[in-house]
Amino acid sequence: MTIESTPGTGHPALRVGLVGYGLAGAAFHAPLIAGTPGLRLDAVVTADPERREQLRREHPQARAVDTAEQLLADPGALDLLVVASPNRSHVPLARAALEAGLPVVVDKPLAATAAEAAALVELAEAHGLLLTVFQNRRWDTDFLTVRQLIADGALGTVHRYESRFERWRPELKEGWRESADPADAGGILYDLGSHLIDQALTLFGPAVQVYAEVDARRAGAAVDDDAFVALTHAGGVRSHLWMSALAGQLGPRLRVLGDRSAYTVDGMDPQEDALRAGQRPGPGWGEVPQAGYGLLGSTDGAAGHPSLPGDYPAFYAGVVRSLREGAPAPVDPRDAVAALTVLEAARRSAAEGRTVTLTERASR
Repeated sequence: MTIESTPGTGHPALRVGLVGYGLAGAAFHAPLIAGTPGLRLDAVVTADPERREQLRREHPQARAVDTAEQLLADPGALDLLVVASPNRSHVPLARAALEAGLPVVVDKPLAATAAEAAALVELAEAHGLLLTVFQNRRWDTDFLTVRQLIADGALGTVHRYESRFERWRPELKEGWRESADPADAGGILYDLGSHLIDQALTLFGPAVQVYAEVDARRAGAAVDDDAFVALTHAGGVRSHLWMSALAGQLGPRLRVLGDRSAYTVDGMDPQEDALRAGQRPGPGWGEVPQAGYGLLGSTDGAAGHPSLPGDYPAFYAGVVRSLREGAPAPVDPRDAVAALTVLEAARRSAAEGRTVTLTERASR
């Protein structure tokens, strides 16, 4: 759907409804929406009194709404719906919005299964509406830098890609992320693996084989909190991906090996911590100090290589272009279907103790 300009007045701000004001909604989506030219945070669904008060302080222009059903009862009052609620609500809310004629942004993972995600994609296409997924880690400083190094040929032909999202959280936390109900898509494989797998597929294309080790290590854990996934891409690159809540010492964030050079970087992109601390995009946003640069080179001589600034605001700027100009979605929702297909194969691999070939899996 393309939103036309209003003659004589330029483009009116697109009215955005946000479902959910927990971590994802309050720390990521709301500030990024509010800071994007062409968007206006118009309504936020949250019934929690403390979160409503937080919303009043942080975004006084936005109205609080009790339920998503109440918000969607008047779809003509909105131009875009953003779903940042728990995973089990992603599919029903996205479906309801699309059927009401609204474009939709959904936080990752798009759905609990690849089949559900594919059905949403088909529904959006049938209605001619934007459906996109908030894969914000595509705009991390390290990912942007690696992507440029690969495009420039600085690494030569890449043969191995290693990527980690590791944390030290030995104590369990309450919440749906620790739920064993498949509808919640809980566990670290879906939580962090959704990012890692998306990044690997974006860099190196489709995976043809998947091997995984998925474990629940912490006492009392009902879902996985430690996982390793190995992908063989159609182009021959092998991706090794680690995610853990029980890493007392963190490994390199990224290590990329090519036949000309290698690139290794430690530490996480600074944007999440900045957003959670209440900072907002502006001059210097996403920049990494020289001490945080990754190393580019080989054992013959590696040196710090300047990191590109992280750019989470680019996602919603892309949403505006899609709605205003008909530009491609900032994240193709079919990419989410591909990532979920890999996640499902990873679960199967871990359960059966073998490598899963995706063409074999698709035929069953």
